[in-house]
Amino acid sequence: METSAGDGGGGLLPIVVGVDGSRPSDRAVEWAADRAVRMGRVLRLVYVSEVWPYEIPFHAAPDDSESITWTDNQVLAEGERVALAWRPDVELECRLAVGGTVRVLSEGSQHASELVVGHRGLGGFAGLLLGSVSVGVVAYAQSPVVVVRGETGGRRGELAVGASLEGDASALAYAFEEAVSRGLRVRVVHAVPLPKGTDEEHLASDLERSEERARSRIAEECADLRHRYPEADVIEDIVQDRPAAALVAASREADLVVAGVERAQPEARLPRRHAVRHALVHHAECPVALVRPRG
Repeated sequence: METSAGDGGGGLLPIVVGVDGSRPSDRAVEWAADRAVRMGRVLRLVYVSEVWPYEIPFHAAPDDSESITWTDNQVLAEGERVALAWRPDVELECRLAVGGTVRVLSEGSQHASELVVGHRGLGGFAGLLLGSVSVGVVAYAQSPVVVVRGETGGRRGELAVGASLEGDASALAYAFEEAVSRGLRVRVVHAVPLPKGTDEEHLASDLERSEERARSRIAEECADLRHRYPEADVIEDIVQDRPAAALVAASREADLVVAGVERAQPEARLPRRHAVRHALVHHAECPVALVRPRG
């Protein structure tokens, strides 16, 4: 197994995938291997040995080399086998670490182009913690996070991306790049909630104005990306619904859903973005990419 500290891929940051030996983890490895080959990047497999799952030690920390067991090495070796069986042409690095899984993966994301995880881990005591890994890394990772869930084997031919219309195009940029590299259509989804306190007489006109404003903003935000990717097939989808529900619905017909997420802040300040993130991580019917603003 290669354990080089370099970024590989001609100096490009690697794609990091967390492994734990579960079937959802294997699917995440397969998804990440496909993307690594498409993007010409190294795939870095990371297995974290949870010495103290709650990160509250009662004794002095043991030496890392003493904490890594034969089983830990076997889990990582199995992840390597899965990656190479799926994509023999993928370039791999393998890393073992000791600590809290969310902390280790989140810190590792600082030196990754993106972080890929399964939507849940193994059962049993460890699984009580691993089930929350996807939620934790989405909250704290510095890179885009892909949570591999739902249907991954088929080809629906479409990628859905949420249009926040808040001035940051990071999620849209990720979506266009991924869609073009895979030959997928881009569905730009924007949810227009029903106006509150509006009588039936004015409801239709209010909705029409809201949709017109949304289409204008989407056109502005997509203009540079359409120029950069002239081959992209783009459709706009303005729906009357909550953003979270609209994107979960779009996931039923998509190969990937992309959404923007905020930087780590108190959840009470960002209820809408948190609702979208939570809904997609737990209910999407395809893999989900959650992308932070640039900078």
